[in-house]
Amino acid sequence: MSGGAGMSGEERVPPAWRRATGGEARWPATVAVVVAIALQLTLPGHLSPPVPWLLPALETALLVGIVAVNPTRLNRRSPRLRLANFLLIGVVSVANGWSAAALVVGMVRGTVGTSATPLLVSGASIWATNVLVFALWFWELDRGGPAARAHGVHEVPDFLFPQMVSPTLAPDDWEPEFVDYLYVSFTNATAFSPTDTMPLSHWAKMIMLVQSGVSLVTVALVIARAVNIFR
Repeated sequence: MSGGAGMSGEERVPPAWRRATGGEARWPATVAVVVAIALQLTLPGHLSPPVPWLLPALETALLVGIVAVNPTRLNRRSPRLRLANFLLIGVVSVANGWSAAALVVGMVRGTVGTSATPLLVSGASIWATNVLVFALWFWELDRGGPAARAHGVHEVPDFLFPQMVSPTLAPDDWEPEFVDYLYVSFTNATAFSPTDTMPLSHWAKMIMLVQSGVSLVTVALVIARAVNIFR
C-alpha cells in the first residue's frame, strides 16, 4: 500500500515547465543580442538609420544595465527589469526593421543591389538579425517571460513544444529555454510556418505571421535581384 501511495505521489508531480525552478542561464540571450548588434554594425551606411551608431550604442547600454542587475539566472521578477528587456528588444527590432525596409525600398527603386555579393551579404545579415529578434520576442513573451516561467506563474503555454505533449521524450527537469525559442524562430523564418512547435495564443500566432511575412519578402526579393544580377 505504501509503495502504491508513493507512486501516486510521484505521478502528481508537475513537469518542470509548470513548476517553480531555478531559472535559465542569462548568457544565451545575451549572446544573441550581442550578435544582433554586431550584425547591425556590419551593414553599409545606406541600410542603417541616419546616425548608424546611435541605436547600437543604446542597445549596448541597455544590455549592460540589464546584465548588471541580473547577471546569471533569470529568476528575478521585476516590472522595471522586464520593461528594460522590452525596450532593448524593441530597439533591436526598430533598427533591423529600418534596415529591412531600406533594403526592400532600395531594390524596388533600383538604388540597391547593383552587385550581387554585397546584396547577398546584407540580405543575409538582416535575415539573421530577424531570426534573433523574433527569438527574443518569443522568449520574452511566452508565459510572461523567463522570470515568470521560472516561478511557474502561468500554467497555460503560448507555445506548445513537443516535450510538453510527450514528457517521456525529455528529462524530468526540461523546460523551454532561449535555444528552444531560437529554433522556433529559425524554422518559422525558413519554412514560413510553424514546424514542431505550435503557437496557441493569438499574439503568438500573429507574431509568427509577421515574422514569416518579413522573412518571405526579404528572401524572395534578395534572391530574385541577385539572380538577375548574375544573369
